[in-house]
Amino acid sequence: MNRKVMMCVVVGALSAAPAFANADLAQKKNCMACHSIDQKVLGPAFKSVAAKYAGDKDAVAKLTTKVLKGGSGSFGQIPMPANTQVSEAEAKELVTWVLGLK
Repeated sequence: MNRKVMMCVVVGALSAAPAFANADLAQKKNCMACHSIDQKVLGPAFKSVAAKYAGDKDAVAKLTTKVLKGGSGSFGQIPMPANTQVSEAEAKELVTWVLGLK
């Protein structure tokens, strides 16, 4: 493998790592029990959340609070429970990842 190709493979792998890490965190913290990336399960698809809050400068703060404390009404009547197993830093990381989905 030539040097340029190898560099592209390494850079690509390193740049993809945070996306996998956040998906892994979402799985580890049981987010995927009610959500998926592309389809509504009990809660909205993460891509629907990203679309709804696109351009909202306060979205990270609002959604971090919602992950931690729970809430309802934004995507229907099924409430999102408080997630006591998620730290504030983890909630912010998850929310930032979700909002970055296209």
